[in-house]
Amino acid sequence: MSQPEYQRIADDLRTRIIGGELAPGARLPSRRELGERYGVADKTAVEAVRLLVAERLVEARPGSGTYVRERPQLRRLTRSWYREARDGSPFRADMAAQQRSGGWRSSSETTSAPPAIAARLMIEPGAPVMRTRYVFTADDEPVMLSTSWEPLEITSGTPVVLPEDGPYAGRGVVERMRVIGVPISTATEIVTARPALTTEAAELDIPTGSIVMTIQRTYTGDQPVETADIIIPVDRYELAYVIPTQPT
Repeated sequence: MSQPEYQRIADDLRTRIIGGELAPGARLPSRRELGERYGVADKTAVEAVRLLVAERLVEARPGSGTYVRERPQLRRLTRSWYREARDGSPFRADMAAQQRSGGWRSSSETTSAPPAIAARLMIEPGAPVMRTRYVFTADDEPVMLSTSWEPLEITSGTPVVLPEDGPYAGRGVVERMRVIGVPISTATEIVTARPALTTEAAELDIPTGSIVMTIQRTYTGDQPVETADIIIPVDRYELAYVIPTQPT
């Protein structure tokens, strides 16, 4: 199936923007100029530009034209299993390295595991879990979201049953589980991307429909002990995975 003309035009303009040929602040050709350049009707050119507006690569200024947007400074989030095992909070360490103050807001509640989460934790659907929702911040600005589930059959009655309360509040999953004698041997992450949901966009202060990375993370020892869904805006952060080639 051939690509629609408006998508072909948007792809070409997108490539020129990302490559720097069309720098931030540059004015895009008018719809008439685009139509002539690509040999399409004005309506098709307008559809191409609308797509780039929806992707937040350009912005329309009434009475003036359409311009390439200034892009936020892309910052890095390091994903390192060994770093968390040693340092507790890699997010806070990342923010400190960027001379920013990292923190988070959270709320926990006991609930029943939905089927998809139960499958990831290898427990029965409806089994009791502790669900914790996080909004991670840097200098009080939202950076990423996370929803975590931990089986209560593992943590109930222990000092780490509430991830953000008690003597081990704010510690990483690895450290908290070690406290109760549950070693973690692997961390699995599955990374995809999709448009942000309305509630996610509101919490991250981004437009609804903006593209976000999603990380499905699961910590496992003899059995899965925690799984989480992590949401990160793609126009603000890139992920860097640190994978040692020798045991540490």
